[in-house]
Amino acid sequence: MRRFRRDPLPDGALEELLQLAQQAPSVGNSQPWRFVRVRSDHLRTDLANHVDVQVISAGERIADATKRAAYAALKLHGLREAPEIVAVFCDEETQAGTGLGATTMPEARRYSVVLAIHTLWLAARARGMALGWVSIVDPAHVKALLAVPDGWRLVALLCIGWPEANSSVPELERLGWQKRIDWRQNVSER
Repeated sequence: MRRFRRDPLPDGALEELLQLAQQAPSVGNSQPWRFVRVRSDHLRTDLANHVDVQVISAGERIADATKRAAYAALKLHGLREAPEIVAVFCDEETQAGTGLGATTMPEARRYSVVLAIHTLWLAARARGMALGWVSIVDPAHVKALLAVPDGWRLVALLCIGWPEANSSVPELERLGWQKRIDWRQNVSER
């Protein structure tokens, strides 16, 4: 989702979504997710400007002229319109869970953070809200901009709000960027 109405969420709605995200499963019950709600207009503008630069740079690296033109026509974030912006980090140094499950697979903490984001996403959709995951960022820049601890790793920059329009077909599919792949192509048996 990249197209949001500017209407604010109801009082307490984001807090409710974050409380539900807290219920997500995590490796060793470590709950390594750290949510940073971006409320400052200055920070929101800085994030949007940063992503704009990253989008242009990424577009310039697309070799195929037709695909590059299609990319340039896409709206790739809603950082200026969405009423809520939340950066989600993984606390790579958390002592919660005492390393259970993360000793041999430390990336499992990041996977746990993705489960929390997924839980938040489903809860938002169930309430008629939309969520957009902005991934065209320099994680180090976002981390520095938001002044978070060294042991935190950026996993997602999320836009949350009311969609301009509802559709069961993802925008990138509607615009011809990428069709949904038949699920059978992603399943193998041994």
